[in-house]
Amino acid sequence: MAETNNTHHIVEIPVDQEHHENNNNNKALLCSNMFDAIDDHPLTEISESPGHLLLLKLWQREENLFAKRISRKETRMDSIKSELFQLTSFFFIFHGFFLTLLFTSWQKTQMNGGSGGSCKIWWIPSLISLSTSLVFVFLVQVKLVRYWKVWERLQRERNDSRGVGRCIQELRMKGASFDLSKELQVNGKRMKSSSVEIKWKVVTWFNRYLLTVSLVCFTGLAFPASKFVLCGL
Repeated sequence: MAETNNTHHIVEIPVDQEHHENNNNNKALLCSNMFDAIDDHPLTEISESPGHLLLLKLWQREENLFAKRISRKETRMDSIKSELFQLTSFFFIFHGFFLTLLFTSWQKTQMNGGSGGSCKIWWIPSLISLSTSLVFVFLVQVKLVRYWKVWERLQRERNDSRGVGRCIQELRMKGASFDLSKELQVNGKRMKSSSVEIKWKVVTWFNRYLLTVSLVCFTGLAFPASKFVLCGL
């Protein structure tokens, strides 16, 4: 019995040693493959190439600058939207208050037995309404023109930012095999994209300045409103 146990014990030791040796060999092989993969990684190739590394840093910096400019333009557009909302609100508040004032004046004249003399000067409040409305329309149009200029610049900034982002991604994927003349191609694409003309200019203009057109139409309807209120027509 004792002899059998000793034999069994002697057999287990070489098996454990072989198992540990296999594990050590596998770990060493895995580490070797990892180092080889790191050495062959495109980012490693870029870090070893001064030209590619400089280009990557320049494009990353340019991408950050685009992001900051885009953020500023988006903030500016939100501010202009808020200003447009305020101007439009004041426009309708003015007309509501003005027509209410005229109606109250007409009621007092009727209660006092007036002969309708206020009807003869209906054009005076109409001119006041018209001139004030045109001031609001002008301010709204100025804000809209500024808004769409910022919008066009924002679209160019976004297109350029996407182009730089694609080049950075391509550079990271290709590594040292990336063609350094790609930067010239990107600049060429920017020049082409900035020269694209807008088709259907009339439709585009109408869509952009629909608010101004609506305010002008409302102004035209509000102009004879003073006569209807004061003359009771």
